[in-house]
Amino acid sequence: MSRRNYKWELLGLLCLAFFFHQGDRAIYGVVLPQIRQELQLSDSQLGFVGTVLFFTLAVLMPVAGYLGDMLRKKWVITGALVFWSTSTLFTGLSRGVVSLTMLRSVATAGGESFYAPAAYALLAKFHRTTRALAMSAHQAAMYFGVIVSGFLGGYIADRWGWRSAFYVYGSAGILLGVVFVLRLKDGGEAEKSETPRQWQNPFFMLAILFRKPTALLLTVGFTAIVFVNNAYVVWAPEFIREKFGLSLSQAGGYSMFYHHVTALVGVLIGGTLSDVWVKRHAGARMTMQTVAMLLAAPAIAFMGLAQSPCGVYAAMAVFGLFRGLYESNTHASLFDVIEPEYRGSAVGVMVMLAFLVGSAAPWLMGWLREILEPGKGLSYTFAGYSLWYVIGGLAVATGLIFFFRRDRIVEETL
Repeated sequence: MSRRNYKWELLGLLCLAFFFHQGDRAIYGVVLPQIRQELQLSDSQLGFVGTVLFFTLAVLMPVAGYLGDMLRKKWVITGALVFWSTSTLFTGLSRGVVSLTMLRSVATAGGESFYAPAAYALLAKFHRTTRALAMSAHQAAMYFGVIVSGFLGGYIADRWGWRSAFYVYGSAGILLGVVFVLRLKDGGEAEKSETPRQWQNPFFMLAILFRKPTALLLTVGFTAIVFVNNAYVVWAPEFIREKFGLSLSQAGGYSMFYHHVTALVGVLIGGTLSDVWVKRHAGARMTMQTVAMLLAAPAIAFMGLAQSPCGVYAAMAVFGLFRGLYESNTHASLFDVIEPEYRGSAVGVMVMLAFLVGSAAPWLMGWLREILEPGKGLSYTFAGYSLWYVIGGLAVATGLIFFFRRDRIVEETL
């Protein structure tokens, strides 16, 4: 198969992997009430499990980014998929907060962290003129995975218990890993060697982000996205279940559907538009990200404070649309200012910094729920989290106005 044709098969394979990458993560929030009841955990303990997952992701990301640049991406991606799927399967055997934290957070994050840097770098290698479109489709697979997992995870839990949801998702991911062994390719000369490049100084490669002010300010914007999203994926199902008295499948399904279906629309529109717009305006991707974050902030605030189901669901949808427009360019805008040979490392450091800060979001929301007015803690905290989007939007705008022209990397098109 030619390189031009294979790039679409590669996209399809990685979309399947990202479906399980995020679906595995989403089902925790969906089945959270059953875990609380069976294992007798507090809200802060439940939030702490999510915080440890995101913190572990952050700590391992620089290592994952460096190895993603140095080793064959096929084996880094495949190994990550099989590892996190295995830990997801064994999460169903958890008997208390310690085993739940180790399996759901530490082990799962250990696999998930190695996926993104290698996957995005590989997509960028095969997709140049269609880069934002490819990465948008990849991001859309994440949204689709979360939407499906909201309904499916809740349905499985309602019928057979929360442990079965982890068994199903973990087993499916392991089977997909077998397909990756057979079909995933690195492309070009990289396939002829286990180490396609000479090993380079890891400190030099990992420091690339700090030498580009635009990249650092994009990281601030991404941190804001991650902080709010981490809280959303853990607590949104419980937020509307408590607010409107819904079942697990309803709360999990509605919280993920209304938000992520519009995010899916936004990411596909954003990727297509930015690939066209960037040909006339080099800063198109960052312009779109700035506008998206500033418009999403009031929707997040309204989502937390609205009293009717229609109001909350509409706010979730608007929030999702603008989130999708931003995330259609998360990596494409970073790659506009990072040289190709350092992109895996740059992604690793960017995600590390974002998740170090964002890892506190689930625990903080659980703690605030315990100390604020009963039944209002999640509402007030979601509303307050809207300020993160304002800060992030202003940071991206600053990078675009003051530093982008100097930091920009111009590549030849395929």
